[in-house]
Amino acid sequence: MIWVAALLIAAPASAQVLNAEQADAIVKGCAAHARAKGQGHAIAVVDLGGHPVAIWRMDGNAFGMMDFSLAKARAVAAWGFATSGMEEAVKGTPGFADAPHVVTVPGGVPIFSADGRTRLGGVGASGEAPADDAACAAAGIAAAGLKSERAR
Repeated sequence: MIWVAALLIAAPASAQVLNAEQADAIVKGCAAHARAKGQGHAIAVVDLGGHPVAIWRMDGNAFGMMDFSLAKARAVAAWGFATSGMEEAVKGTPGFADAPHVVTVPGGVPIFSADGRTRLGGVGASGEAPADDAACAAAGIAAAGLKSERAR
């Protein structure tokens, strides 16, 4: 029991983590964006460990779309950059295609804190054209008051 307390004490007080309220806002923002375009997505929001924090399948998704959105979100959580960049990374990095959690289809977008300094997790959207999936994920992140890119 002492080691658990030590781990909790060792975590900085300023550490930011993705919470359920933020994940819910991301899902709702993505869904609102999709509805405005007459689209439907399967949406997955995960923390940095790839654990689902919120998932939602909008009406009209085919079998497998939720699994694909979760794979996109977990890829982003694992690697720290959007799945839209993974296709190029596969071409330029020998062995990357065989690494775990690599998805080369747009629709996975990283979540950063409101100031853009801390990576919190990833969003995956699937069910529409890849560019629309990515736009949905980014719109959800923005609706939650968070960033989809690291501050420079």
